[in-house]
Amino acid sequence: MSSVPVVTFSCLIKRLCHVHVRRWHSTKPAPNTHSKPAPKTSSKSAPETNSFAMNLFRGQIRHEEVFPYRQVLSEDQRSVLESLISPTEKFFKEVNDAGKNDANECVDDATMKGLREMGAFGLQVAEKYGGLGLTNTQYARLVEIVGEHDLALGIVLGAHQSIGFKGISLFGTDAQKQKYLPSLASGEKLAAFCLTEPSSGSDASSIRTRAVPSADGSHYVLTGGKIWISNGGLADVFTVFAQTPVTDSKTGLTKEKVTAFIVERAFKGVTSGPPEKKMGIKASNTAEVHFDEVEVPKENLLGEVGEGFKVAMNILNNGRFGMAAALTGTMRGCINMAVDHASSRVQFGRRIDTFGTIQEKIARMTVAHYITESMAYTVSGNMDLGIKEYQLEAAISKIFGSEAAWFVADEALQILGGTGYMKSSGVERVLRDLRVFRIFEGTNDILRLFVALTGIQYAGSHLKELQRAFQNPAANLGLIFGEGSKRALRLVGMSTAQSLAEHVHPDLSDAASKAASSVEGFGVAVESLLMKYGKNVVDEQYLLSRLANAAIEIYAMVVVLSRATASLNQNHSSAAHEMAIVNLICSEGSEKVKLYLGALSEDRHLKCFQYLRDISKDVVANGGLIQKHPLGV
Repeated sequence: MSSVPVVTFSCLIKRLCHVHVRRWHSTKPAPNTHSKPAPKTSSKSAPETNSFAMNLFRGQIRHEEVFPYRQVLSEDQRSVLESLISPTEKFFKEVNDAGKNDANECVDDATMKGLREMGAFGLQVAEKYGGLGLTNTQYARLVEIVGEHDLALGIVLGAHQSIGFKGISLFGTDAQKQKYLPSLASGEKLAAFCLTEPSSGSDASSIRTRAVPSADGSHYVLTGGKIWISNGGLADVFTVFAQTPVTDSKTGLTKEKVTAFIVERAFKGVTSGPPEKKMGIKASNTAEVHFDEVEVPKENLLGEVGEGFKVAMNILNNGRFGMAAALTGTMRGCINMAVDHASSRVQFGRRIDTFGTIQEKIARMTVAHYITESMAYTVSGNMDLGIKEYQLEAAISKIFGSEAAWFVADEALQILGGTGYMKSSGVERVLRDLRVFRIFEGTNDILRLFVALTGIQYAGSHLKELQRAFQNPAANLGLIFGEGSKRALRLVGMSTAQSLAEHVHPDLSDAASKAASSVEGFGVAVESLLMKYGKNVVDEQYLLSRLANAAIEIYAMVVVLSRATASLNQNHSSAAHEMAIVNLICSEGSEKVKLYLGALSEDRHLKCFQYLRDISKDVVANGGLIQKHPLGV
C-alpha cells in the first residue's frame, strides 16, 4: 500500500467526489480555481453516528453498537423479569384460548380481565403512573411469549401500548401523562394509533384529515376519517394525525403540515365503524374511525405544531423492535411443533427427521429464528443504553423478522403435512395472522427503500464534506488523507484492511472475515450508485431494494457473530451449536451479498430489470394479461 503515490489517491478521490457532488448535489459548473483564491471550507460537518447500519453505507465497520453482544439487564431487572415469565406463560397456556378468540373474532372478557390484573396494558409505563416500568429488553421478552401463543391478542396489546399511547409517553407533557397514562396503564381505557387514510397508506404525509385552530385559539376543529385502525372500535383514547395550517414566522407563508393530537372518544363527533372482516388476527378489533368537527382542546396537542410526522415516525421506530421480538416467539412455537411431529412421524420405515429434506427445513427455520432473536435484542439493548440512532436497525429487524416468521410457519405446516393444514393444529391460524406483519407499521417494500435511501443520504453527506475539503486542501489534510485514502483504495480494488477479528471469538474468525469483506464491497457499491445516478437514485427502486437486501444480510451476519462470540466466551452449552449456525449464516450470507451487489451494475441484471419494466407496463396498459390462452378458446 505504501508504494502507491499519495497523488494517485488525491486524483482518484477528487474524481469520485466531484462526480458525486455534480450529480447528487448541484448542476452548477465547477468554479474556476485558476482565477480565484481557494474558498473557505464550510464549517458545517457531515452528521456522525455510531450506528452500524448507517456506517455500512460508507463501507465502514463501526462496532460499538453491535459488539459486545448486549447484556443490559441489572440483577434486579433480571429478577423482576424472571418473576413475570412463569405467570405469563401459564396465563397463555391455561387461560387464553387463541383458537376460541379466532373463531369468535374477539378476545373474551375473562382474558381481558386477567390481562388487566397482570398489568399487561402498561408494561413500559412508569410506576408512578401505575405501570410496571419495564425496560425495552424486559418488554421484548414478555411479548415474545405473547407472540408464541396468540398474535391477534398481541395486536390488541401492541396497538394499545406500542403505538396507541406511545406518543404520550415519548412526547406528552407532564399534565398529559398525569391525565391519560394511569387509566391506560391499568387497561381501564384502551388506546389506538390513527394515521392511515384511504388516500394515504405508506405515504403518511399525504393525509387529508384536517385540524383548524378556532378563532379564539382555545381548541382545534378536527374533521376527517381513518381506516384499518387496530382497536379502532374499542379505544377510548386516540393518537390522531391531521394536517394543520402552519405559518412561517420568517416568510409569513402558511403551509399545511402534519400535527399530532390526543383525542378522546368522549369528545363530541368521534365515531367508529363496524369491525372489519379480515384474513387473520381476527380477534383484534380493526375499524374505521371518524371525526366530525371534533373540538380538540389546545392542551391535547401532542408535540409541536407541524411536527406530527416526526412524532409518528418516532412512535413507529420505537415499536418495531417489539414486533421482531414477538415474532421470535411465533417462530419458536412453530419450530417446536415441527420438531415434535418430525421426531415421531415414521415413513418408509424411518423417522422423517432423519431425511435430508426435513433436516434442511428444520435447520433453516432455526437459522431464521436465531437471526431475528439476535436482531431484536441487539436493538432493544441499544435502546435501553440510551442510543438514539437505531431507526435503520429497527426497520431491518421488522423486515427480516416478518419475512422469517412467514417462512418458518409455512415450513412448519409443510413438515406437518395434512395435519398442519387442519384447523385443529393451529398452524393455519398462525399463517393467516402472520401475513399482515409484512404490511402494517411500514410495508416491507417501503421500509427497504427507507433503509437504502436513508443510508445513501448519510454516505452522500460525507462525500460532500470530502469534496468541500478539497476546495482548501491545506487546511483539511487530516480529513483528505483519512477518509480519502479509504475511498481511493476501494476504488482501485484494494482492501482498506477493516476487520472484525478483534471483536469476535477466534473460532469465528473465518466467518468474521466474510462479513468484513461484505462491508467493504457494500461501500464500493453505494459510491458507484451515487456516481452513476446521483440524486436520481431515488427512482431506481429495482436497485435500492437489492441494496437494502444486501444491508439486511450484512447486519444479520454481524449480530449473530456478536451473539455467538458471547456464547463462546462464556462457555455456554449451546456455543458449538451457535457456531455452526453462524458459520452457515456468514457463508451463505456473504454469497447473497455478492449476488445482490452484482445486480446493481452487471449488464445481464440491468437488462432483466428492463424486461420487468416492459412486462409490467404492457400488462397494466392492457388491463390484465396479454398472452392468448394456450388452447385458443
